[in-house]
Amino acid sequence: MAMHERESQLPQIELVIDQTPDKLAENQRGIFKDFVSPILERFHAGYFRISLSLCSQALLWKTLGEPSEDAHAFRRMLRMLPSTTAFILLWSLALFALVSLSLLYILRCYFLFDMVKSEFLDHVGVNYLFAPWISWLLLLQSTPFFTAKAPYYFVLWWVFVVPIIVLDVKIYGQWFTKGKRFLSTVANPTSQLSVIGNLVGARVAAEMGWKESAICMFSLGMVHYLVLFVTLYQRLSGRNCLPAMLRPVFFLFFAAPSMASLAWDSISGTFDNPSKMLFFLSLFLFLSLVSRPALFKKSMKKFTVAWWAYSFPLTVLALSAAEYAQEVNGSIAHVLMLFLSALSVLVSLALMVFTALNTNLLLPTEDEILSPNIGSSAAIDAIALTPTV
Repeated sequence: MAMHERESQLPQIELVIDQTPDKLAENQRGIFKDFVSPILERFHAGYFRISLSLCSQALLWKTLGEPSEDAHAFRRMLRMLPSTTAFILLWSLALFALVSLSLLYILRCYFLFDMVKSEFLDHVGVNYLFAPWISWLLLLQSTPFFTAKAPYYFVLWWVFVVPIIVLDVKIYGQWFTKGKRFLSTVANPTSQLSVIGNLVGARVAAEMGWKESAICMFSLGMVHYLVLFVTLYQRLSGRNCLPAMLRPVFFLFFAAPSMASLAWDSISGTFDNPSKMLFFLSLFLFLSLVSRPALFKKSMKKFTVAWWAYSFPLTVLALSAAEYAQEVNGSIAHVLMLFLSALSVLVSLALMVFTALNTNLLLPTEDEILSPNIGSSAAIDAIALTPTV
């Protein structure tokens, strides 16, 4: 009894767990604000450089592993490698990366639409909106699960090409209607992504047998490529609008003609003289850039996601070299193909390693693409509204 009385005199502790809906919602908002929101704020379409690299690598491995008649000895040597398993793993990695990046960007569009709108209005950021659709088209070309004649292929082509056409109307319409100095102000190497998007779409259409659609997209891309190439080549007033950290995108100079050679190869059915001329142009531009390492010195001081801009153009050039080597079937052409293919693979592997070792630098607080100093819309609008004689 005494023990019972002592226990009854002890203070009673009552635990109350308040799990009201309001408090749960507040906790969820806190988690979003602390963890998710900072990621979405720093994420942008420029990160699709990673998927461009991986998807183009998957296409390169598929191309090199395809059987062909009268293959050169170097080409037969490549087939002795365990390429099938490596290709499936690489394709799966590319799919995983592209799906992850796409989901992140969808969340960014939903929660931070104003930032997406600012990106859309920026003359550097808007060009990277082509990157996810180019990545999906490259992944579609390299898929091991169905052929280009399958109904799924047709449907997916339309899904991925329609956004490219919509962006074409926006960008090319501005070039055409906003005055003679507008293009010289906003043009920069990333503008070539719009051209590449049309050329990739043309190549996929040609593989499906839709020759008219392929010619339509090819002509749309090439006409604007000529205008853009001349504008950039003349070093007009827009030449200084690209920050030093984004100079790796200069490699897009030879990515566009390389993709054009591949697109025309698919349209014509053979790597004929127009394809060869475009390939030689891209090879010359590649040599011109790599012979000037000082141009990229500042951008290489610190790892950024912009480094991934090196990989995709090299891979497209290697793809073009592979088609050229298959056409001419010569030893020098195959040595060139092996060199460019090995270089693109090594660069991609190096970028994967650097990315894994520098994950803390993947989402910097200040990014050149998101900087308000790039492409001041007020300055561009002022130029566009300047009366012309």
